[in-house]
Amino acid sequence: MKKFLLAVMLTAFAAGASADEAQIRKVVSDKLGVKVEGVQPGPLGLYEVRYKSPGGMRIVYTDANATHIIVGKIYEAASERDVTEERMRKLNAIKFDSLPLDQAVKIQRGNGKRVVAMFSDPHCPYCKTFEKTLQQVDDITIYVFMFPVIHPELADQSKAVWCSPDRAKAWLDVALRGKPPTAPSTCANPVEKNLQLGRSIGVNSTPTLIMASGERVSGALSKDDFTDLLDAKP
Repeated sequence: MKKFLLAVMLTAFAAGASADEAQIRKVVSDKLGVKVEGVQPGPLGLYEVRYKSPGGMRIVYTDANATHIIVGKIYEAASERDVTEERMRKLNAIKFDSLPLDQAVKIQRGNGKRVVAMFSDPHCPYCKTFEKTLQQVDDITIYVFMFPVIHPELADQSKAVWCSPDRAKAWLDVALRGKPPTAPSTCANPVEKNLQLGRSIGVNSTPTLIMASGERVSGALSKDDFTDLLDAKP
């Protein structure tokens, strides 16, 4: 879908003027009710103001004296880049190697050289859509952290996936085909640990992907967008 420049280019905001960081912090904190984590020059002569939310680090923009607060995304029209989203991915990145991959269902296709971790709920509509997209991608290893938050009452199905002799098949059966696992849900499993892990790193929607670079992306991406991220150089 074509993207448009959503942020107004406020070039009248004192070009070259140094920011009053204390004023920016105070105004954003008072007006938005957040704790400002940092201020630095941003795009279009604006200033990037960072603050934490339950879903991770967030960004707003101001002029040098915080007479205006701009809430929203900045798109670069020529390249159709979501500049704000790219920045937030970097701010919210985590080390892929720090993830407890032994708590994930491992699904490998082809040579498996491209890797991604995914927090997913088998009963999440967007997750089901994205599972269909994943079927079109080869040479990939997917680490699925089962994250049953849409229908917590069905969490036993995720636990039963872990208890199945073929976890990858059991996951695809329930997440892609809507076929619940037949294994019992009473074995030792990491589902509760996965819920705690996701909350600790700010996962608040499914599917949430963590790329090899550590960048985090949420939602049912298209195949092209997903493979672009998979193949992106760090």
